[in-house]
Amino acid sequence: MSGGIEEAAIVLADGTMFEGEAIGARPAGGVTAGEFVFNTVLSGYQEVISDPSYAGQIITFTYPHIGNYGVNAHDDESLRPRCSGVVVRDLARRHSNHRAEGDLDGYLRSYGVPGIAGVDTRRLTRHLRDHGALPGVFGHADEATLRAAATEALGTDGIDLVATVTGDGVTTYEAVGDDARRAGRRVVAIDMGIKTTIVRNLARIAAVDVVPAGTSAEAILERAPDGVFLSNGPGDPGAVETVPDTVRELLGKVPIFGICMGHQMLGTALGGTTTKLPFGHHGGNHPVRDLATGRVEITSQNHNYVVDVDSLDRIEVTHVNLNDGTLEGFRCLDVPAFGIQYHPEAGPGPHDSHYLFERFADLMDEHRP
Repeated sequence: MSGGIEEAAIVLADGTMFEGEAIGARPAGGVTAGEFVFNTVLSGYQEVISDPSYAGQIITFTYPHIGNYGVNAHDDESLRPRCSGVVVRDLARRHSNHRAEGDLDGYLRSYGVPGIAGVDTRRLTRHLRDHGALPGVFGHADEATLRAAATEALGTDGIDLVATVTGDGVTTYEAVGDDARRAGRRVVAIDMGIKTTIVRNLARIAAVDVVPAGTSAEAILERAPDGVFLSNGPGDPGAVETVPDTVRELLGKVPIFGICMGHQMLGTALGGTTTKLPFGHHGGNHPVRDLATGRVEITSQNHNYVVDVDSLDRIEVTHVNLNDGTLEGFRCLDVPAFGIQYHPEAGPGPHDSHYLFERFADLMDEHRP
């Protein structure tokens, strides 16, 4: 350490090393482990870092300048970040924005999130693109310690990370506005790591009860919902317990809308399977075609797994990713339910897909007694 800079390094599970300097919190033992992924957003770093869907992962930002407009409480997507760490090229030493309430380095420290700056993130991103998302470690420990720890680092496969981020109790949000139709609707949202911006969008169409992921179908139906929402969440959908069975019991009894992990849980409940993408979709610029209209939406995405479209029946494909052809949306043909793999709430990201919340509202109205 010299001149106030504490040297740090990244070591991936395949032995590849990247040098940098420590930022944010300092982990015990000087080592932080997780699965390295990259995100291509140009802004919205606070929303990304505080998204619970990044539990178990270390986020590499491809945009070189991070932290320049600071942080503020309104932009948090959860009560605290769940990611394992953050990698940036250039951490802004001064922030400038009228909304700022603090700086990113202080934010990371306050929540115990380690980070590393000064990294050649272009090289790291190319490596992850070529070799896929990789487990690894980073920190200010010596090289031998980091290399030893990297051999034991785990990815997210086979781990139920939803269980680590779901809430403990029920939280109710009243509908926003005085529209009678809106005020009369009620949605139960199954929390698998739900984002604040999603709750805000749901509250524009209904009152919302957010319930833990382990809530039974019977307990959900006791709340007399007009619809059930399946939230985003982290990790391997194949490792998530109870939720697919719960969704299976709800199908046909109440309209269902799933986003990201919720989309995968709906697909799983229908008998479908999920597969892991090489390096996932993480960013705010993914083109998706709405097959009904032919319109191309620029979308916000954050997932490592996708539903295998060939494993599903009794569905209609509604949205397709134009980069790799993967399934981005479907609707059920015999029950009122649909899922979207990307993030229409746009936190952060473009607003092209906000209409999907209104589509859920219309579906609820069509099936109200």
